[in-house]
Amino acid sequence: MAKIKHTKNELKAQNEALKRFQRFLPMLILKKQQLQAEIQGIDAAILEQTTAEEVQRAHLAAWVELFAEPVNLDNIVTIDNIATSEDNIAGVAIPVLKDISMTRADYDLFATPTWVDDAADMVQQLTEIRIAREILEEQRRRIVEELRVTSQRVNLFEKVKIPECKENIRIIKIFLGDEQTAAVARGKIAKKRSDNA
Repeated sequence: MAKIKHTKNELKAQNEALKRFQRFLPMLILKKQQLQAEIQGIDAAILEQTTAEEVQRAHLAAWVELFAEPVNLDNIVTIDNIATSEDNIAGVAIPVLKDISMTRADYDLFATPTWVDDAADMVQQLTEIRIAREILEEQRRRIVEELRVTSQRVNLFEKVKIPECKENIRIIKIFLGDEQTAAVARGKIAKKRSDNA
């Protein structure tokens, strides 16, 4: 605890600091709750994307052996652009997926097996799911970091700053009260001496 002055000005400064901490604490708690709720929503979205990927992979398992056929599948689907924008959640800038543009490779429909179209669809769907999940995970990472900082601030205010101010106010009031009592006693002693003289 820092050394404090035992003056009325310091008492006023400590009272103002206490009011300021008590005014900001509910806002920080609300921000913390909002971030926690947002993390739950993102976790649900990540789970949804993971489940969608598992479903797609289960569909793929039925005919995945066909990929062993000697067909050139290099660059069957290429990602052209991933369009994102920034959104703001409780003061945190997070990326939001807007659009994914992909290009399919040109291949001879007569020279390639018919399953290549289905394979291109599957690769495209799995790629879109994976990109969406990566962006959600980045959102979660940023919000978790902000939640960590906000939780530290809440704990700082609740467990350190507010109790410290209250204790400083109590000490200053005791000191000023003792000083006032001593001044009254000195005044009585001085009056008694002047009356006796």
